[in-house]
Amino acid sequence: MMIAATQSGAAPDAFAACGPFLPRVFDAARAERIFESLDDSVAGIPDGARAVLTSAFGNSPYLCRLGLRERDVLREIWERGPDVVVERAISDAQNVHAATDIAEAMAVLRRAKRQMALATALADIAGIWDVEVVTNRLTRFADASVGGALRFLLRRAAQAANLTEQDPASLEADTGLIVLAMGKGGAFELNYSSDLDLIVFYDAERFPFRKKSDVRAAAVDVVKGLVNMLGEITMDGYVFRIDLRLRPDAGATQIAVSTEAAERYYEEMGQNWERAAFIKARACAGDRSAAASFLKGLEPFIWRRNLDYAAIEDIHSIKRQIHAHGGHGAIAVAGHNIKLGLGGIREIEFFAQTQQLILGGRDPALRERRTLDALEALRARGLVSGQTSAELAESYRFLRRLEHRLQMIEDEQTHTLPEDPVELEHIACFAGYADTESFGIELVAHLERVQRYYEELFQKEAPLGGAGGSLVFTGVENDPETLDTLAEMGFRDAQHVAGAIRGWHHGRIRATRSPRARELLTRLMPAILAALANTADPDSAFAQFDRFISRLPAGVQLFSLFLANPHLLQLVAGVMGSAPRLAEHLARAPAMLDVLLDRDFLAQPLYGDLRDLLARQLATATDHEAVLDIARRFVREQTFRAGVQLIDTGISTAQAGEIFSDIAECTIAALLEKVEQELASSAGEVEGGSFCVVAMGRLGGREMTSASDLDLIFVYETPSHIEQSSGPRPMPAMVYYAKLAQRLIAALTVQTAEGGLYEVDMRLRPTGNKGPAAVSLESFARYHADDAWTWERLALTRARVIAGPDLLKRKIEDIIRTSLTRKMDAARLAHDVRDMRQKLEMQFPAKGSWDLKFVPGGLVDIEFAAEFLLLRHAWQAPELLEPNTHIALARLRDVGFLEASDADALTEAARLQIALLQIQRMAVTGAFHPESATPGMKALLCRAAGIDDFASLQRKLAALQNSARAVFDKLLPP
Repeated sequence: MMIAATQSGAAPDAFAACGPFLPRVFDAARAERIFESLDDSVAGIPDGARAVLTSAFGNSPYLCRLGLRERDVLREIWERGPDVVVERAISDAQNVHAATDIAEAMAVLRRAKRQMALATALADIAGIWDVEVVTNRLTRFADASVGGALRFLLRRAAQAANLTEQDPASLEADTGLIVLAMGKGGAFELNYSSDLDLIVFYDAERFPFRKKSDVRAAAVDVVKGLVNMLGEITMDGYVFRIDLRLRPDAGATQIAVSTEAAERYYEEMGQNWERAAFIKARACAGDRSAAASFLKGLEPFIWRRNLDYAAIEDIHSIKRQIHAHGGHGAIAVAGHNIKLGLGGIREIEFFAQTQQLILGGRDPALRERRTLDALEALRARGLVSGQTSAELAESYRFLRRLEHRLQMIEDEQTHTLPEDPVELEHIACFAGYADTESFGIELVAHLERVQRYYEELFQKEAPLGGAGGSLVFTGVENDPETLDTLAEMGFRDAQHVAGAIRGWHHGRIRATRSPRARELLTRLMPAILAALANTADPDSAFAQFDRFISRLPAGVQLFSLFLANPHLLQLVAGVMGSAPRLAEHLARAPAMLDVLLDRDFLAQPLYGDLRDLLARQLATATDHEAVLDIARRFVREQTFRAGVQLIDTGISTAQAGEIFSDIAECTIAALLEKVEQELASSAGEVEGGSFCVVAMGRLGGREMTSASDLDLIFVYETPSHIEQSSGPRPMPAMVYYAKLAQRLIAALTVQTAEGGLYEVDMRLRPTGNKGPAAVSLESFARYHADDAWTWERLALTRARVIAGPDLLKRKIEDIIRTSLTRKMDAARLAHDVRDMRQKLEMQFPAKGSWDLKFVPGGLVDIEFAAEFLLLRHAWQAPELLEPNTHIALARLRDVGFLEASDADALTEAARLQIALLQIQRMAVTGAFHPESATPGMKALLCRAAGIDDFASLQRKLAALQNSARAVFDKLLPP
């Protein structure tokens, strides 16, 4: 048997004929107990009325409580009809402003609510009011309650402000305060236990009250009073729960918003879901003239005559993104949400509203508030068939009546059917069905029909919910199904993620303040979340992405780029989830994304290409400061590029070391040319002189990381007869080249608006920090022939001349080769190397296996071993000399100066630790702590090492370090 739906009359004898439509009694014992308690109050009632009360009391504990408390009204309902009682309740609420104090006013409102709720429920259960009459009466009472409470509060405010006594109705009409009913209240569709969705605006020029000279504070106080009068639970109950979150940017605004601020918000940042909400907006209290003017002004926002593709997509997405039809939230009976679930009330509403938004700008006949009226308007315009309109209307009425029965049981704002079989049987009984099975069959038939029509409407649209869930970020609160979906995707703090995304949609960041950006973001959001969820630590990735887009000056270009290039989004997500340091760089300088537009972005750059690119960019510089800024942007962008390629496995960690070295090398060469030109403009040139840059350490060995310092030596040569430069302000040659070195160091280290470039370490030059910044070729040769310490000769094994004229470059290389191929006392060499290592161990004690440089068996041990062997044997085989550690070890093995097993142990340990160091320096600022590392960081380290899990990686690392240390001790015994 279907839920009863009969005539809307209210004759006093209407209960007599309602028997066939009454729900069965679920708890007859409870109904009998209530009758015993009512006793004389129900004596002599007609059989029809008694049957209605039995059905009500046997199904609803809430109606039992109402009946006991309002027993006098029961007789009035069956003697005079429910309309009389409801109309009196409406009148009492409208005139509550006459109460002497707020306690009396609140008591009057709550008694009126109880009487209205009791009469409405009995008329609904008896089937003498259909669903439209029920919702109309509920809404009229809500309007009366809001209006009466508002007039009471305005009258009290006028008295406190010593204003001339005014009629409360006139005060309400002239105050410039606008109370809009939204949602079901605006459409006269309130459900039985509905919240009231209200928005309150005030005209600051007309609102007559002040709180310490502040109009807004006074308006906020009135709204707080309204919420309290209607929503506070007292011994008399409550009237309505008030929801003010549909106001502009509810998370960032007061509960009363000025009309000026509101108009500006809707013009600049109003969203399509807010346009949908305003379809049902209606003035329910306050200054009706001001409200009409305000809503008239909003018509261009609500009803656009022309919509572009992105706007239409966004409108479709308002509901389409709520559900992905992939199994999540499938149609069911037990536990199904008949409002938000598939085939539910919301789908019928959005079926109408999306078409209204798209077409209503050109066709005012479609601008209907009520859902049923909107369906009829769509039919009348030939936009849907008569069958579609009729069947959706039938299902709408069915679901709304069921919604009312769910809420009548305990006066709860619920739309979800119970999962417990006994409770579900109760709902089936109250809905008028013989059993749960027959109820379920009819419910599913309606849900499937609604879903079918809804899917047909959007069948050409791509799903926005992802592969398995709900992803809705419209509205003012977190959608429970969306939170579930985010949790299933791997986000631990789904509340934070959903709240942040809603903030984006509200235009709280610059990137999303244009409608176009928000519409693109709506389409892109599922892909963004999927990409971030695919990282090893989705929450950390999301936090980084949030920081990144929060610093963007605009979002349209980026969002369009991501839509057109999904792989680019995957790359950025990978950076966010795996490399916090790179992500921070990107967040601080979003313009680095421009480098991603390069079609060769993922191609490994060659030194010549980098050199030519930097030269082209520097050619645009207008002054020296611009040169420095361009160089910094270049290094940052190319370092970011290499980092992304490393994460995306486009290059190996060894290749990354070469690329980082190439970036530094071509930058040094280019800046040297620029500072030479700058110095020459004032001091001229040293005729016949030349200047070279010698790279040491990791740059010399082409093993740089993204965070390496530059170990540099500057060497110059001048003809013996040239004493000074030739410019208008000449300098002695030695001073000239010292100045040139200092300017180059400054160009590499000084902080500009674009940040810094590198730290430069000059301690490896002859005489260390005490000597001149640049040394003459003669001094360099003499020092390394006569005075160099063992540790300086060790460092020289990694020297490489990277900038300067070829002739001087060859001379320096000859000096280096001569120094390194001079035979040394083997025992003294071994003693010195071991002594240096012990001093380093004391100065930099290792903090564990992940202190990759200084841990026993770490990179310092391996480099010292290779450098020791080169110095020991280069006099025998000069071809051994090679600044790169890996190549040097291979050469030593090949000529027999290093056993194959020892070479393998050192090489494998070096390869793993350099790979891990590359990732650490790229991804983490400061020391790496495995106990606090994110899953994404650990996964990236494992991938770089080619090892499946982090525990195995740690075991492998420790084992290789032990093996390397054993070789070191074998070569250099303590």
